[in-house]
This record gives sequence, structure tokens and C-alpha cells, in this order.
Amino acid sequence: MTVTVLVADDEEITRTGLRTLLGARPGIDVIGEAADGLAAVTLAEQLRPDVVLMDVRMPGADGIEATRRLQTALPDPPKVVVITTFENDDHVYDALRAGASGFVLKRAAIEHIAHAVQLVATTDSVLFPDAVRRLVAARPTQPRPPRGAPALTGREREILRLMATGLSNPGIAGHLVVGLETVKTHVSNLLAKLGARNRTQAVILAYEYGFVVPGTGPLTERGAGDLGR
Repeated sequence: MTVTVLVADDEEITRTGLRTLLGARPGIDVIGEAADGLAAVTLAEQLRPDVVLMDVRMPGADGIEATRRLQTALPDPPKVVVITTFENDDHVYDALRAGASGFVLKRAAIEHIAHAVQLVATTDSVLFPDAVRRLVAARPTQPRPPRGAPALTGREREILRLMATGLSNPGIAGHLVVGLETVKTHVSNLLAKLGARNRTQAVILAYEYGFVVPGTGPLTERGAGDLGR
């Protein structure tokens, strides 16, 4: 499978470098470049890439707004991977909150960036879940989750916790010893209840609502009775 990619960054040298280096990787075809968020949305509508590699800090419409617009402009929007200079950046968090599937650092090796692009295009797992957890953990602690937390069943909370660890649907099915279609149904119900467009956004919301809490050790699930505390 060849993954088609649109690179969106306001620095020409960055776009050229990514296009050259990613284009040389097997299974990746960089089909376009955009210098700002509005151009990224327009080109994505025209070219229909599988993945948009999106800078968050751009003039005009930034990567956050562009990510948000892509979710509504296309019936089957491309996956968005944020590419950023700083890991613990509110802009990155907001882009994930808007529907981006994950993020990578600009200083990362091209093999790492290529892996991220191919992973979000071809699998249903959360991209680099430990990095997402660190991003959430770096934010100020909220005294209580936002109002209006959806009611989840015990099984749904369990699956949400496993999603937050990065497990794919087959991985969750194997862990719980249930059928793959059962897991798919639960995941679909979870996304609908949370109002999430993808798994990463669902995990972000899970942290915000307190269904999953980042800690110093493995991720732990908070009981339903703890949500109001």
C-alpha cells in the first residue's frame, strides 16, 4: 500500500526537506505542499491525501483550525499528523483535541516520521500513546472533569483504557478474549458517546473526563464514582 501525503508548513525549507526525504521512503508518495492552513484544506479537498503532515504554527489559519476544518469539509477526511518543534505545546494538545491522530517532533529521524505517517494510515491504534500521555500529564490538573461526561458501561471504560495504551482492535480483542466485531461495536459506541472523530480524540476526552488518568506508572482507570470528585 502506498500512503499519499500532503505536507503543510510555512517554512519552505522544511516542506522541501520532508518532501524529499519522505518521498524517498518506500510506500510513501508526497503529492502536495501547503504553506498555510487554508491552503492545506484546499489542497486536501483537491488531492485527497491519506495523511496531512501538519505544522501547528502557521500564518492565516493555523494547523489547529486547518485540522478542525478538514473534519467538516470532507466526508472521509485525511488523517492528520501534527509535526511540531515542542512536545509539550498547548497548540499540539489543541490540534489533537480538534481531531489530529497524533504528533511527531520536527527533530525526529525521518524513519520515525515515516513510521508515524504509515501507522496512522494503515492501523487503528493510537499513535505513540506514551507521548500523548506525557502531553496530557504536562497540563495543569483540573479539579474536576468537565460537566456532561457521558455514561459509559464498565466494558466501555475498560476498552477506552486499553485504547489509551495504544492497543488496536485486534489487540483489545485478544486482551479481553472477545470477538473482534464485539470490540469494533464497543469502539464505535464509545466514539459516538464521547463525540470523538477518532481514537486519539477519544483518548484525549477520556483524560479530560477522568475516565483515564495519567500517572507515574501504567495508566489507571478511574471508577465511575470518582468522576464527580
